[in-house]
Amino acid sequence: MILKGDLRGVPLSDLSVEDGIRPLRPDLGAVPAHRRQVGKHLAAIHRHYLIEMCRIAQVLRRIEAGEAPPAELKHIVLNAEMTQNFRAFGTICGQECRVLTMHHDIEEQSIFPQLHASGSEAMRKIVDRLRAEHLVVHELLERLAAVADDLAATPDAETFAQAGAIFDKLWEVVKSHFHYEETTLAEALGYYGVMV
Repeated sequence: MILKGDLRGVPLSDLSVEDGIRPLRPDLGAVPAHRRQVGKHLAAIHRHYLIEMCRIAQVLRRIEAGEAPPAELKHIVLNAEMTQNFRAFGTICGQECRVLTMHHDIEEQSIFPQLHASGSEAMRKIVDRLRAEHLVVHELLERLAAVADDLAATPDAETFAQAGAIFDKLWEVVKSHFHYEETTLAEALGYYGVMV
Protein backbone atom coordinates (compact mmCIF):
# COMPACT_ATOMS: atom_id res chain seq x y z
CA MET A 1 0.00 0.00 0.00
CA ILE A 2 1.25 3.45 -0.92
CA LEU A 3 -0.36 6.55 0.58
CA LYS A 4 2.12 9.30 -0.26
CA GLY A 5 3.74 11.05 -3.17
CA ASP A 6 3.07 10.77 -6.87
CA LEU A 7 0.95 7.69 -7.43
CA ARG A 8 0.78 7.86 -11.23
CA GLY A 9 3.37 5.13 -11.75
CA VAL A 10 2.08 2.81 -9.04
CA PRO A 11 0.59 -0.44 -10.38
CA LEU A 12 -3.18 -0.69 -10.00
CA SER A 13 -2.86 -3.71 -7.71
CA ASP A 14 -0.76 -1.66 -5.24
CA LEU A 15 -3.28 1.17 -4.88
CA SER A 16 -5.02 0.39 -1.61
CA VAL A 17 -6.01 1.94 1.70
CA GLU A 18 -5.89 -1.31 3.66
CA ASP A 19 -2.82 -1.88 5.78
CA GLY A 20 -4.11 -2.57 9.28
CA ILE A 21 -2.54 0.51 10.88
CA ARG A 22 -5.30 3.04 10.58
CA PRO A 23 -5.48 5.24 13.69
CA LEU A 24 -8.34 4.27 15.97
CA ARG A 25 -11.25 6.52 16.92
CA PRO A 26 -10.54 8.35 20.18
CA ASP A 27 -12.93 8.01 23.10
CA LEU A 28 -14.98 11.19 23.14
CA GLY A 29 -17.09 10.14 26.10
CA ALA A 30 -20.85 10.29 25.96
CA VAL A 31 -21.76 12.21 22.80
CA PRO A 32 -25.42 13.27 22.81
CA ALA A 33 -27.65 11.85 20.07
CA HIS A 34 -28.20 15.25 18.49
CA ARG A 35 -24.43 15.62 18.07
CA ARG A 36 -24.25 12.28 16.25
CA GLN A 37 -26.63 13.55 13.55
CA VAL A 38 -23.78 15.20 11.63
CA GLY A 39 -21.98 11.86 11.36
CA LYS A 40 -25.22 10.24 10.20
CA HIS A 41 -25.52 12.94 7.54
CA LEU A 42 -22.02 12.14 6.27
CA ALA A 43 -22.93 8.43 6.18
CA ALA A 44 -26.07 9.26 4.17
CA ILE A 45 -23.98 11.21 1.65
CA HIS A 46 -21.64 8.24 1.36
CA ARG A 47 -24.58 5.86 0.84
CA HIS A 48 -25.72 8.04 -2.06
CA TYR A 49 -22.31 7.77 -3.74
CA LEU A 50 -22.17 4.02 -3.14
CA ILE A 51 -25.62 3.59 -4.68
CA GLU A 52 -24.45 5.49 -7.77
CA MET A 53 -21.31 3.37 -7.95
CA CYS A 54 -23.42 0.23 -7.58
CA ARG A 55 -25.52 1.39 -10.52
CA ILE A 56 -22.34 1.74 -12.60
CA ALA A 57 -21.18 -1.72 -11.47
CA GLN A 58 -24.48 -3.21 -12.64
CA VAL A 59 -23.99 -1.69 -16.08
CA LEU A 60 -20.40 -2.96 -16.15
CA ARG A 61 -21.46 -6.51 -15.29
CA ARG A 62 -24.26 -6.51 -17.89
CA ILE A 63 -21.89 -5.31 -20.58
CA GLU A 64 -19.27 -7.90 -19.56
CA ALA A 65 -21.92 -10.60 -19.81
CA GLY A 66 -22.91 -9.42 -23.28
CA GLU A 67 -26.51 -8.97 -22.19
CA ALA A 68 -28.90 -6.47 -23.67
CA PRO A 69 -29.71 -3.93 -20.99
CA PRO A 70 -33.04 -4.25 -19.23
CA ALA A 71 -35.60 -1.49 -19.70
CA GLU A 72 -34.64 0.29 -16.46
CA LEU A 73 -31.09 0.78 -17.72
CA LYS A 74 -31.99 2.13 -21.15
CA HIS A 75 -31.36 5.71 -20.05
CA ILE A 76 -27.78 4.69 -19.15
CA VAL A 77 -26.96 2.21 -21.88
CA LEU A 78 -28.32 3.37 -25.18
CA ASN A 79 -28.84 0.00 -26.90
CA ALA A 80 -27.57 -3.55 -26.96
CA GLU A 81 -24.72 -2.89 -29.38
CA MET A 82 -21.42 -3.37 -27.57
CA THR A 83 -19.86 -0.20 -29.00
CA GLN A 84 -22.61 2.02 -27.65
CA ASN A 85 -22.58 0.16 -24.34
CA PHE A 86 -18.85 0.83 -24.01
CA ARG A 87 -19.40 4.51 -24.78
CA ALA A 88 -22.22 4.81 -22.26
CA PHE A 89 -20.17 3.08 -19.57
CA GLY A 90 -17.30 5.50 -20.23
CA THR A 91 -19.64 8.47 -19.92
CA ILE A 92 -21.20 7.45 -16.60
CA CYS A 93 -17.79 6.55 -15.14
CA GLY A 94 -16.52 10.00 -16.06
CA GLN A 95 -19.51 11.62 -14.38
CA GLU A 96 -18.98 9.62 -11.17
CA CYS A 97 -15.31 10.63 -11.13
CA ARG A 98 -16.27 14.31 -11.13
CA VAL A 99 -18.86 13.87 -8.36
CA LEU A 100 -16.54 11.93 -6.02
CA THR A 101 -13.74 14.41 -6.62
CA MET A 102 -16.07 17.25 -5.61
CA HIS A 103 -17.03 15.37 -2.41
CA HIS A 104 -13.39 14.88 -1.43
CA ASP A 105 -12.58 18.52 -2.25
CA ILE A 106 -15.29 19.63 0.22
CA GLU A 107 -13.84 17.37 2.90
CA GLU A 108 -10.29 18.55 2.20
CA GLN A 109 -11.16 22.26 2.18
CA SER A 110 -13.73 22.42 4.98
CA ILE A 111 -14.23 19.38 7.19
CA PHE A 112 -10.64 18.20 7.61
CA PRO A 113 -9.13 21.61 8.42
CA GLN A 114 -11.79 22.15 11.11
CA LEU A 115 -11.14 18.74 12.67
CA HIS A 116 -7.39 19.20 12.45
CA ALA A 117 -7.57 22.60 14.17
CA SER A 118 -10.09 21.65 16.88
CA GLY A 119 -9.35 17.99 17.45
CA SER A 120 -7.04 16.10 19.74
CA GLU A 121 -3.73 14.62 18.60
CA ALA A 122 -5.56 11.33 17.96
CA MET A 123 -8.09 13.15 15.74
CA ARG A 124 -5.30 14.89 13.82
CA LYS A 125 -3.74 11.49 13.09
CA ILE A 126 -7.09 10.27 11.75
CA VAL A 127 -7.45 13.35 9.56
CA ASP A 128 -3.91 12.89 8.25
CA ARG A 129 -4.71 9.27 7.42
CA LEU A 130 -7.97 10.22 5.68
CA ARG A 131 -6.10 12.81 3.62
CA ALA A 132 -3.53 10.18 2.63
CA GLU A 133 -6.32 7.81 1.61
CA HIS A 134 -7.82 10.57 -0.50
CA LEU A 135 -4.60 10.53 -2.54
CA VAL A 136 -5.25 6.90 -3.45
CA VAL A 137 -8.91 7.57 -4.27
CA HIS A 138 -7.92 10.62 -6.33
CA GLU A 139 -5.37 8.64 -8.32
CA LEU A 140 -7.97 5.98 -9.10
CA LEU A 141 -10.47 8.66 -10.09
CA GLU A 142 -7.89 10.24 -12.40
CA ARG A 143 -7.16 6.89 -14.02
CA LEU A 144 -10.84 6.07 -14.39
CA ALA A 145 -11.63 9.49 -15.87
CA ALA A 146 -8.82 9.09 -18.43
CA VAL A 147 -9.86 5.59 -19.49
CA ALA A 148 -13.53 6.64 -19.53
CA ASP A 149 -12.64 9.43 -21.98
CA ASP A 150 -10.77 6.88 -24.11
CA LEU A 151 -13.72 4.51 -23.94
CA ALA A 152 -16.23 7.18 -24.94
CA ALA A 153 -14.04 8.19 -27.90
CA THR A 154 -12.85 4.76 -29.03
CA PRO A 155 -14.95 1.99 -27.57
CA ASP A 156 -13.21 -1.37 -27.70
CA ALA A 157 -12.92 -4.46 -25.55
CA GLU A 158 -9.38 -3.75 -24.32
CA THR A 159 -10.20 -0.24 -23.12
CA PHE A 160 -13.42 -1.51 -21.57
CA ALA A 161 -11.43 -4.15 -19.65
CA GLN A 162 -9.06 -1.44 -18.36
CA ALA A 163 -12.00 0.69 -17.27
CA GLY A 164 -13.58 -2.28 -15.53
CA ALA A 165 -10.39 -3.14 -13.63
CA ILE A 166 -9.92 0.45 -12.47
CA PHE A 167 -13.57 0.77 -11.50
CA ASP A 168 -13.41 -2.46 -9.47
CA LYS A 169 -10.33 -1.20 -7.61
CA LEU A 170 -12.01 2.16 -7.00
CA TRP A 171 -15.11 0.38 -5.63
CA GLU A 172 -12.94 -1.64 -3.22
CA VAL A 173 -10.99 1.41 -2.03
CA VAL A 174 -13.99 3.75 -1.71
CA LYS A 175 -16.03 1.25 0.32
CA SER A 176 -13.14 0.75 2.73
CA HIS A 177 -12.36 4.47 2.94
CA PHE A 178 -15.98 5.47 3.53
CA HIS A 179 -16.35 2.85 6.26
CA TYR A 180 -13.20 4.06 8.03
CA GLU A 181 -14.21 7.70 7.68
CA GLU A 182 -17.71 7.07 9.02
CA THR A 183 -16.44 4.94 11.90
CA THR A 184 -13.84 7.43 13.05
CA LEU A 185 -15.82 10.63 12.44
CA ALA A 186 -19.35 9.51 13.39
CA GLU A 187 -19.23 11.22 16.79
CA ALA A 188 -16.29 13.55 16.22
CA LEU A 189 -18.03 15.78 13.67
CA GLY A 190 -20.78 16.79 16.10
CA TYR A 191 -18.45 16.74 19.11
CA TYR A 192 -16.17 19.32 17.47
CA GLY A 193 -19.02 21.30 15.91
CA VAL A 194 -18.12 20.52 12.29
CA MET A 195 -21.02 20.79 9.85
CA VAL A 196 -21.31 18.59 6.75
